[in-house]
Amino acid sequence: MMRGLLVLFLIVAGGVVWVSNIWLTDRFTETTRNRAELRLALYSGSIISELQRNSVVPLLLSRDPTLVRALSVADFSTTSQRLISYREEIGAASIVLLNRDGRVVAATDRHEIGELYRNQPFFVDALRTNDTVFNATELDTGAFDFTFSRRIDDDQLLLGVILVRVDLGRLADRWRGTSEAVFVASSEGRIILSTEPRWRGRSEEEAIALEPPDSAIERAIEAAGDWAFANPGPYFSGDSTLRLESRIPFRGWMLVSYTAYGSVRERVNGVLALEIMGFALFLAAAFYLLSRRARLQSVVLQRESAELRRLNDRLQREIAERQKVERNLEEAEQSLAQSSKLAALGEMSAAVSHELNQPLAAMKTYLAGAKLLLQRRRTEEALSSFQRIDDLIERMGAITRQLKSYARKGGEAFQLVDMRDALASALTMMEPQLRQMTVEITQSLPREPVMVMADRLRLEQVIINLLRNALDAMKGEERRELDLIVAEGDEVVLTVRDNGRGIDDLDALFEPFYTTKKPGDGVGLGLAISSGIVKDLGGRLTARNSSRGGAVFEVRLPKPDQGSAAAE
Repeated sequence: MMRGLLVLFLIVAGGVVWVSNIWLTDRFTETTRNRAELRLALYSGSIISELQRNSVVPLLLSRDPTLVRALSVADFSTTSQRLISYREEIGAASIVLLNRDGRVVAATDRHEIGELYRNQPFFVDALRTNDTVFNATELDTGAFDFTFSRRIDDDQLLLGVILVRVDLGRLADRWRGTSEAVFVASSEGRIILSTEPRWRGRSEEEAIALEPPDSAIERAIEAAGDWAFANPGPYFSGDSTLRLESRIPFRGWMLVSYTAYGSVRERVNGVLALEIMGFALFLAAAFYLLSRRARLQSVVLQRESAELRRLNDRLQREIAERQKVERNLEEAEQSLAQSSKLAALGEMSAAVSHELNQPLAAMKTYLAGAKLLLQRRRTEEALSSFQRIDDLIERMGAITRQLKSYARKGGEAFQLVDMRDALASALTMMEPQLRQMTVEITQSLPREPVMVMADRLRLEQVIINLLRNALDAMKGEERRELDLIVAEGDEVVLTVRDNGRGIDDLDALFEPFYTTKKPGDGVGLGLAISSGIVKDLGGRLTARNSSRGGAVFEVRLPKPDQGSAAAE
């Protein structure tokens, strides 16, 4: 019984909605058509008004005694300023005064002074008649230049030509909207004014075919069929359009508009939504009355709620245990970061020992030479040998100092660090490996200091990790190239680019224990730790594959005035 009533109710509701949809669609479609026709009439009137207002200006200016006298005596010192005052009063786009040779002698736009327009249609046509002539000239940009021009005579003697430009483009700017496209076509069918700049200079068919199908012109393509000239059905799509045209009583011009029906569907849907809401409320009230019979099941629900409370308590305990595990994991990650540094230190120790052996061997040679020199009483040359020995000792001390500072744990105190110095220190640490693998390094660094707010030791650890990854990626390459770039803008960016094999899986790159190295070469914690360090410094570490091969890593850190807030 209840099921039958529900089916009957749904059938009645669906019938009401269907009939309302048809009636409302017809009504709103007619309203849209009427509004489009009204807008078209207003647009046509604004064009005629603008043209008529500017058409009388050349006649008035051709009789201006000041302009006639300026052309007669060739004195144009104040003429441009006078034309500017006229333009402000008239509202024309620009006014240009040309002498009998077609050269601009005065203009509201002073950049035009000196230009030669002898072969332009507006100059040639003005010389052939005593009336005002109109021209629409296509410019190199694709736009059209609309002008009124008239010759200036003094006792039947030709003095020059006055030219007034009409700015019809600002009318097209006012017509632009999301629901319609409007254009003006000449008597030859060429579009001379349009809300779509790419349409200008083309026929209507060419303009419609020019636009991509997913743009507003898709509506214009649909409007080219018979459907656009008939009443649309009640279920037309939101991209449907209506094409309207109107003749402009000026040189055979035609004004065409494409109006979208999308707003009709929105308005119809709004009314239908209210109807459906009303039926839904009625149905909800009916269900409420039926729900009273379900109160007998409240006892069962109470039991289930008690069970849920017990489950909630157990879940709270599990959450507390999980939080404890997360704290332990944080401590483990810090230990892993230090372990990563020590692992890198161990990896560099072999190369450093080789680096120290070279100055030790040289010191031995210099000492033997100094001994012989002293025996031969050549003290000056012996002192030179001792100076070389002292330089070698200083070099060995610099290497060991770098190792000791890198082995220390980084503190939590942030300080101003020059990114260039941090990069130089990391390169010093990696110098033996770089020299051993024969890497061509290209550095692009600013001349001025590039300061960031960071923990220097942790920042150097990130750079060394990136350099080590770059060396590992270039092991199989015949020519190894490493680009290091430091740039400063809204933020400080360090870029490390290699020409290795690139990155296979960018999504999992910064995940812990993800690695593409062979077993024994790494455990996949370097980039994960480096990403965490950069995040602690208030920045971010990103990676991508280069278009010319290899990988690109970027360390982005805030500038010092932003770094304090980010670190906090």
